[in-house]
Amino acid sequence: MTFRVLTAEFAHETNTFSRLITGKQAFRAQYALIGDEAITARGEANTELAGFLDTGRQYGWQVEHVLSAAAGPGGKVERAAFDWLCDPIVAALERGSFDGILLGLHGASVLDFSEDGEGELLRRLRAALRDEIPIAVTLDPHANVSREMCSLADILVAFRTYPHVDMRETGRRAGAILQRTMAGEITPRTVRVSRPMLEEANGGRTDAGPMIERLAAAAKYEQHADVFAVSINAGFASTDIAEVGPTVLVTCQGDLDRHTAFAETLADDIWSRRHEVLNDYLTVEAAAAAAAVFDPRNGPLVIADYADNPGAGAYGDSTALLGALLEAGVKSACFGPLVDGEVARALHRAEVGERIKVVLGGKIDAAFGGGPLTLEGELVSVSDGNYEGVGPILGGLARSYGPTAVLRVEGIEILIVTIAKQMLDLQQFKAFGIQPELQQVIALKSMQHFRAAFEPIAAKVIVCDSGALCTPHYERLPYRNVRRPIFPLDQDAS
Repeated sequence: MTFRVLTAEFAHETNTFSRLITGKQAFRAQYALIGDEAITARGEANTELAGFLDTGRQYGWQVEHVLSAAAGPGGKVERAAFDWLCDPIVAALERGSFDGILLGLHGASVLDFSEDGEGELLRRLRAALRDEIPIAVTLDPHANVSREMCSLADILVAFRTYPHVDMRETGRRAGAILQRTMAGEITPRTVRVSRPMLEEANGGRTDAGPMIERLAAAAKYEQHADVFAVSINAGFASTDIAEVGPTVLVTCQGDLDRHTAFAETLADDIWSRRHEVLNDYLTVEAAAAAAAVFDPRNGPLVIADYADNPGAGAYGDSTALLGALLEAGVKSACFGPLVDGEVARALHRAEVGERIKVVLGGKIDAAFGGGPLTLEGELVSVSDGNYEGVGPILGGLARSYGPTAVLRVEGIEILIVTIAKQMLDLQQFKAFGIQPELQQVIALKSMQHFRAAFEPIAAKVIVCDSGALCTPHYERLPYRNVRRPIFPLDQDAS
């Protein structure tokens, strides 16, 4: 039998503390691709869609792909933008008859009218269905998985890696479970357990620490005949909502009490090891002091500004680390991306090689990560900001910073951009003439994903907290909606 499957990708990671609301333009700036256009751009890269298509070819599905859309992490998604992308998926369901639905979502989307963006999408899809057909969903492991998501979707499968490098593989895993479901071999549902935490203490790192053991236990439990996927989600702490935090999901059938009990053992481990933090968050002054004396003979020092990570909804315009590097006298470094579209556009009106004075960064909210810096430097280059990734996360995918410039200030090459992006790929420097591997210091804005591309060229990696919007000091953020008590806001939470 040939199954007809509807597919779509619709992802946003919402930082509810951000002042920047996510509208249609934010999706256009990342990607909002319809049907075959999405397949052409994403169908052969490391994406969930590529995994869906792999599975479709394997089993001979008739696939109707509606759209692929994502905006960079930021503030709440406006209703108009949500409806703009949700309505075509609903309309496709209403037009045709399908045997299954396969969705690439994130799991931490918050709307300006709902705390649960994925739950709202799934609710609308279920309302549009004439028959009770299975829905399979892939998730980023930084999902805040709601109870409604688990009740409306039959199959939920999260990536197993952070840095995320298994998107295509996860699409295949979810698709294979959907195939068995449509064929009547299995009748899966997903059980969920959680703990009162903002997120797993290490953000779900899978390159080191306790998540390695947890994932091994999950893979072992998946060998049971009635277990189809075990997903361990770290949660996303920058969303001030009721259902925030780490969850363990088991997509399964049969003895649900037994499956829930297994999930509880993993959740208990997350809770019991909540004080075990892998990152040593340096101040920007300490990071800059280390950079000033670093010997690069075995490769550069990489400094990650954890708190100003655009990949978690920070503004990307924090100046605290840059100011500290300049103050410490670091002379061979690259820094980026620094988000300041006003300065980037102004530099496009100057001549390459010209010395120019700018007031850079810190303009969205100086309370998080420092205010603007007045700097004078040499304009090295200007560009449209377009690049294509070559590394394990972005390989083969085209992205853009928008109008972009490189300004050299006292030996530091500063990548100044218009559209906020976290640093994931060497091409995000190299496409603009910056050779990171030749620097003494690489200062970049990212939490963990940078490691996939930058650790291979680094002699050492350190992490700092610039005090920007994604600071790991959650007590500095104005939480209002999370259920209390919750760790670490309440150290005596139980």
